Parts: sequence; C-alpha cells; structure tokens
Amino acid sequence: MTVALSPDRMIKGISKELPSASQSPNYIEAEQQFIQLLTSENLDQQVSEQPERVSEFEAAIATALATAYAEDSEAGNAETEHLFLQRILYRINRLNLFWYDDLRHYKNERSYYLQWVRDRIEEVWQAWELAQLDVEQLRQLDTKQALIERGEADLNPPLTENKRYLQQQMTVEGYRHLLAIASLDGLVEASRLSRILGGASNEVQATLIRVLLEEYGNGRLTRKHSTFFAQMMAELGLKTEPEAYFDIIPWEVLACINHNFLLTECKRYFLRYNGGLTYFEIAGPSIYTDYMKAAERLGLSDTAMGYWELHIREDERHGRWMLDDVALPLVEKYPEDAWELVLGYDQEKWMGDRASAAVIQAVKQAEQSS
Repeated sequence: MTVALSPDRMIKGISKELPSASQSPNYIEAEQQFIQLLTSENLDQQVSEQPERVSEFEAAIATALATAYAEDSEAGNAETEHLFLQRILYRINRLNLFWYDDLRHYKNERSYYLQWVRDRIEEVWQAWELAQLDVEQLRQLDTKQALIERGEADLNPPLTENKRYLQQQMTVEGYRHLLAIASLDGLVEASRLSRILGGASNEVQATLIRVLLEEYGNGRLTRKHSTFFAQMMAELGLKTEPEAYFDIIPWEVLACINHNFLLTECKRYFLRYNGGLTYFEIAGPSIYTDYMKAAERLGLSDTAMGYWELHIREDERHGRWMLDDVALPLVEKYPEDAWELVLGYDQEKWMGDRASAAVIQAVKQAEQSS
C-alpha cells in the first residue's frame, strides 16, 4: 500500500547542497538509479524514510542545474549536463501518456517525489529558456500583426546552409539517422496535443480537434501519421518501436519535447502552446520539403518518404487553420494576455531551430563514421 505524503513532507530532509567542485557526478549512474526509482514500490514512502537512497541522484541534479544554467554558461560547454537533465525530465513526462506497455510502469506516475524532481528542473531550465528571448519587447507588439507577419515569413523561408545540406548533400546513412532521431516524436505524433482538448466547447476547440483527427487519420490506424512514419523507418531497415533510438537523441530535441509537455500539462500556458503550434504547423511544409527533396535525390521509394508528402499537403491546411481559427480568435478572447501567443510562437521557433542544428550535426557525424 502506497502512503500518500504531502509535498512539504516529501521535500523535508532532501539535501539541496551543491557538491564541491572536486566531486564530478557520474550522470550515467545517476540516470540508472533514477530509472530504478521510477518503478520502486512505495517510492514516496521510501524517499521519506530513507532520503540517503536518493542523495547521490539529487547531488547530480544540483550540479547539473548549476553547470547548465549558470548565467555565464554556454550550452555547448555543458552538453553532458543538459542531456542528463532533459533525459530525466523526459522519463517523468512520458508517464503522462499511455504506451500500451507494462501497467506497473505507471505505479509512481503521481508520486510527490517525481513531481518535486520535475518542478526543480523545470523552474531553473524554463527561466534560462525565457532569458533567450526579449520578453518585454514581445509584450509591446501588436499581437495580431506580429502573428500574421511571422506566419507569412515562415511559410516560405530563405534557403539556409542547413536546408541546402539536407536537400543537396545528405547521404542515405544520414537520412536513416535523421529518421531515427525524429522517431522519438514521429511515432507518437500529436499525442501532446490531445492533452489540451478537454473542457468547454467553442470554435477554437473544434479546430484543434480537427487538427488532431487528421493527425490521427480520423481514427483509422492505416491513415494515422505515425503509421506513415513507421513505414518509412521499416523501409530503411530501422526499428519501429517507440523510443528505440532514445540514446541518440540530442538534448536540444528532448528540450523541445519536454517544453511541449510542460505547456500542455499547464492550462495557464494554453496561449503559449497554441502560439507554438501555430508556428509548427506553418513552418512544417517547408521543413518537410527539405526532407522529401533529399529522399527524391537519393532515389528512395515512395514508402520511404510518404510521411513527408502527407505532411506537406495537410500542414499547409493546418497552418492556415491555426492562424485564422485558433491564434487570431484567441487574441480577441484574451486581449491582455494575447502577447503570450507570440511568445509561444517565437520560443517554438527558437528551440526548433536549435534542435534542427543539433540534428544536422548528429547526422553529419553519423555519415562520417559510417
């Protein structure tokens, strides 16, 4: 029987002291310890009665936070810490979705301790992410105009060096590596969107449901977008189980996923999420066109690129829906908070561009080592 403990009682006795500089945590061991904690019986009770069991793990969290998000820290100088923190967050966040796996994996999904770990990381990480943008400047914008101008610009962006690489230089091995990384999201596509659909009915909700239904093939598994993604992977001899390639995912990609988990789990961030989704759907066709051109150049089959063609066609429609029928109506409904739509839009673009650069770097490294 699990003993329910209050958050205050859970936190009592947990050390927040930073280890000395000479103590460098073993992040791999700390993550393995955390994986064991996730399926421990009566996790909250164990941590409350034996806090020493998690002292090394918490020390690793403390050091990683201090290193990754220090004011003078560059992301490239703390790759290990960023990766560790985002992997821990992901392992907690994924419990919000059902994976049709062993039911015992979810025994601690409402654990106070897991909540404490998640909140401790998110508080520092999110402050660091927000510092990358000029939030005060965004507050001063004409929100409608800003969204319309951004949408027009991102619909047909210029040909960058990274886009040119994808279209003209990426090899088959690079393409396979790209799919492997993208599979962490592609095989469970739109799952996080489902978390914001409950509640009162209106035109905005109806549009979001239409987007979800198309992503889910209108309830037909053979037409679900993730099915097309799995078919691409199978065609290239890749594993099609969700999370099969978790260990090669850059932290920047995990950060995008974890950020969206946060925005969909907290209804206060409803506007930010929909601003971000507006960018994602508007920019999608351009991004997927790069991938499809690469596949065509490599002479791959229709099956090995079918997901991109489907997305290009449907996301052109979804982008217009999101701007006209979701974002702009929300500006009218929440005039005082509407600037958060632009914040969500710009943050999704910033984090997405950062993730894309990391993916391309990983793809090039895979090509060199093949």
